[in-house]
Amino acid sequence: MFPKTSLFTDMPIRSCAVVGSGGILRNSCCGAEIDQADYIFRCNLAPMNYSDDIGTKTNLVTANPSLMIERYSSLMERRKPFMDMIKTYEPAPVLMAAFSFLSVTDLSFRTYYTLKDFGENQTVIFYNPTYLSNIELYWKKKGLVVRRLSSGLMIVSTALEICDKVTLYGFWPFDKDTNGNPIPHHYYDNRPPITGVFSMPDEFFLYSQMHSKGILKLKVGKCF
Repeated sequence: MFPKTSLFTDMPIRSCAVVGSGGILRNSCCGAEIDQADYIFRCNLAPMNYSDDIGTKTNLVTANPSLMIERYSSLMERRKPFMDMIKTYEPAPVLMAAFSFLSVTDLSFRTYYTLKDFGENQTVIFYNPTYLSNIELYWKKKGLVVRRLSSGLMIVSTALEICDKVTLYGFWPFDKDTNGNPIPHHYYDNRPPITGVFSMPDEFFLYSQMHSKGILKLKVGKCF
């Protein structure tokens, strides 16, 4: 199950886009700008049917195991709908934190073998648990003390390591845009966030600090 070669053979990558799921992306017209990046990370298998706002290209997509439980019956009964969805990211590999908790390891392996059983070109790769521990410790030393790091911050951390230029899109934890207009929680639905697990406002404050220091670019407005 270990990858035979590294995903990142040519580092550093010149420009990377990390695309979150925030409602701030709705009607942003950022799709073309996102697709111009040399490497594009996407979060949590968000729908790809808003191409004008989110683009069409994907190099790596993350997936929380909870999505497999909620949407695809833990891949016990709904493997075909899962495969139909995952093809929209083809040929990008799916990145999962399989070893963060014992309760998600089997499900992460099941996701890996589902793609293998269907003979797809895509595959599932797993975060090294030591790497995730180091990320958590690093941000804690920087003052971010949260119950659990979001998958968004995990992938932003990775992008900062391997990319010369990182731009974030769709990272916005608020229910109004910069002009005070109401927006949905996600660009594709208005399902509220899970409370008591992640601390998205604290993470957003971290992103805004890095933006002000020129470490990354935080895009929260229109792209035209």
